[in-house]
Amino acid sequence: MQRVLPMVSILALPAMQAEEANPYYRIVTYAVPKGTNLEASGLAVLPDGKLAVSLRKGEVWIIQNPQAEPATVEKLGYKLFASGMHEILGLAWHEGALYVTQRSEVTRLRDTDGDGSADEYQTVGQGWGVSGAYHEYAYGPVFDREGNMHNTLNCSMGKKWAGAGEEGVHPLWRGWSVITPKGSTQATGFSAGFRSPCGIGLNAEGDVFATDQQGNWMPTNPLMHIRKGAYFSHADSLVDMKRADSPIPAPEGKQPDGITVAEAMKQVPHYTPPAIWFPYVKLGQSPTGLRCDETGGKFGPFEKQLFVGEFVLSGVNRVFLEKVGGEYQGACFPFISGLQSAVLTLNFLQDGSMVVGQSNRGWNSYGNRPFGIQRLVPTGKPLLEVQKLESLKDGFRFTFTRPIKPANWTLTKAQSYTYLFTAKYGSPEVETQPLKLSGWQLSKDGLSLTVKCANLRAGYVHEFELPEVNAKDGSPLWHRLSAYTLNRIPAE
Repeated sequence: MQRVLPMVSILALPAMQAEEANPYYRIVTYAVPKGTNLEASGLAVLPDGKLAVSLRKGEVWIIQNPQAEPATVEKLGYKLFASGMHEILGLAWHEGALYVTQRSEVTRLRDTDGDGSADEYQTVGQGWGVSGAYHEYAYGPVFDREGNMHNTLNCSMGKKWAGAGEEGVHPLWRGWSVITPKGSTQATGFSAGFRSPCGIGLNAEGDVFATDQQGNWMPTNPLMHIRKGAYFSHADSLVDMKRADSPIPAPEGKQPDGITVAEAMKQVPHYTPPAIWFPYVKLGQSPTGLRCDETGGKFGPFEKQLFVGEFVLSGVNRVFLEKVGGEYQGACFPFISGLQSAVLTLNFLQDGSMVVGQSNRGWNSYGNRPFGIQRLVPTGKPLLEVQKLESLKDGFRFTFTRPIKPANWTLTKAQSYTYLFTAKYGSPEVETQPLKLSGWQLSKDGLSLTVKCANLRAGYVHEFELPEVNAKDGSPLWHRLSAYTLNRIPAE
């Protein structure tokens, strides 16, 4: 995870303040056992509804009654399940066991004697380099439709340990995602070009996605669709493309530096643009864990969409994805900010509420606590929101969660821009143009709004701030901002 600047832009403050009086989701804050630094780094819901929580410093706890209110230590029922591991940054329940990703391996935890504590710790994934540099985080695991295991690995940053030997010279697969095939324990490179990919998860179709952090070769924060042979821009991973078992051929010559992302899509071999760019500050400064809403509508009108944790603004953003030309792209939206601490991980409980694991790890984030768990519970009040934003061959279609009244759409603020593909830390928005919008058309049922755009640009983010919009009962639009990453313009 990146270091963040000591001062966060005040542009984020209005959104954070608005969330404090959220009429749609009430916030339940879990009490924490005395003396326990509950830096929640992973959340897994067990078949019986209990909640497993991994802690960054190497423990796994089971919360017996995660829906309890009031959420006191006694009512929640904390029980230590496993301990003694090294910097857990991910947790999954799979085929009857808990799996944790430690710094140097994935470990399967099982309670074979039924006493409520793990008595079997088995290495089930290994094979990446660890040199002792502090930034060599490993995240995951997630399991794809075939049962293969996926993890993501940070680039190696910082001073290496003198005794690391060959790994101190070259820590293997750093800046890659790795796959451990079902039935094997040996991980190998799968996709490359990551900087600090601290969130990894699945969409409803079972495809693997990861978030990453703004920095060198990362102009702003992305959401990537992981697949074999994809390359996402960070040059530190290029060295392992020379290996015989690399799924990506090593490029010839140096990687271009200073061109735009749109140009890189045409010029850089194997470069795969993110499915989503999160505009910096406006839609977060450090995305983390991600989770697909498969609650069947219990959490709200966002079934099968992705929710993405946000570290600096201590919140959650939302993502709608669609396939254009066989590849994912789509829109991101604000959801909730201003929680008690930096968000690392998300999951949904059996009642459809969202549980959020938090730790600021000493970096800067909004909130008054260094760690904890909070639960977002729908109040039942109908909300008005842009449910999805789809691309068209000549514009866009907004679909709302409730019928809306006609509005003065000419007041919409809209622009497109791209970023620099560069080794420098981050990028401003470049080649910015106002969108030329016309032909606003509201459907008869008030749920769908289409607009023509005369200057669509592939490889650019298309950002909208809608005017004040109201449902037919007068309820205001909850969030007016959205940003669509248009990698490809639809042919039809």
